[in-house]
Amino acid sequence: MATCGKLSGTPNGQGEATMKDNLVIANPVLARLAIFVGEWRWVATVQGQTIGQGSKVFAWLEGGAFLIEQTESESPDFPNSIAIISGDDTLESYCVLHSDSRSISRIYQMSLGEGAWQQWREAPGFWQRFTGKFSEDGKTIRGRWESSSDGSQWELDFDLIYTRTK
Repeated sequence: MATCGKLSGTPNGQGEATMKDNLVIANPVLARLAIFVGEWRWVATVQGQTIGQGSKVFAWLEGGAFLIEQTESESPDFPNSIAIISGDDTLESYCVLHSDSRSISRIYQMSLGEGAWQQWREAPGFWQRFTGKFSEDGKTIRGRWESSSDGSQWELDFDLIYTRTK
């Protein structure tokens, strides 16, 4: 049985209670997600060559009970997707429910803290993980997706850069 990812600190010193668009997110587990809220551009590369790009929007849902992540791709090689992110305030952990235009649904564990963002899943035959680092100003995230058939030998899928636009 999978558990969702543990928290460690706050990203780049973000406070525990956050106000965004006149919405106060008092739950410390959810307040940490405020660093994502806004509009982003993403570019995926392999060995420096662009293989996909598009936009991503993070927005509060249900008064801050969830964070919704909506991704649009300008490349047919990357699916459009939507994810719902939330946390367990007693376990201090996050889960990501992901669905995309290929009719694929996945559940990822997630951690966020000390300027690092991680997502992972451990599924028989197809393990995945993402590791990203926030820039000091929080306007850029540089990361990479990797995959493995057994959880021990990992291969790069692609590098990914997110740049905040709003």
